[in-house]
Amino acid sequence: MLAQKSGLSNIQKELLKLYANNISDEELFEVKRLLSEYFAKKATDELDKYLDEHGIDEAELIRWSHEHHRSEGGN
Repeated sequence: MLAQKSGLSNIQKELLKLYANNISDEELFEVKRLLSEYFAKKATDELDKYLDEHGIDEAELIRWSHEHHRSEGGN
């Protein structure tokens, strides 16, 4: 989902409302950690869904991780 070209995104607006007052560096770190965990979980869930839909198992992922692909042009 893309944000509008001008102005703040919906998440930016919500975070500004939530944190209109200063918070400690420790609290800020905790918020960043929570957001990171949230988005990492969403990414992992989407990957799991894709793998299930395409019948890709852990053994296949391991095989892929050992392959070396070169782009056309010899890079």
